[in-house]
Amino acid sequence: MPFRFPDDLISLKRQQIHTYNQLALRPTLGAAELRRELIRLSCLISSHPYWAERGWSTAGRIELFRAAESGPDGVRELIVSWNGEEFVVAEPGTRSS
Repeated sequence: MPFRFPDDLISLKRQQIHTYNQLALRPTLGAAELRRELIRLSCLISSHPYWAERGWSTAGRIELFRAAESGPDGVRELIVSWNGEEFVVAEPGTRSS
């Protein structure tokens, strides 16, 4: 079953990814505000009428993430990993040392 997400839901997911990326890049500067925004966006995404109509599914959430990454306005989530000493932030598709 193909997923056809409304534009506003894709936009909310893109805003969430963008906010997550901001937090990853500057974890101490405005962190509380960014975390509150992530919670707000997560609530808006979870309570969007789309899920009431189509039903919640893990596959749907994954496809929403992919839809948010695709297209000319797509945004990709940064990769945050622990190297044993500190958190390292990298672009998707790159490896941190």
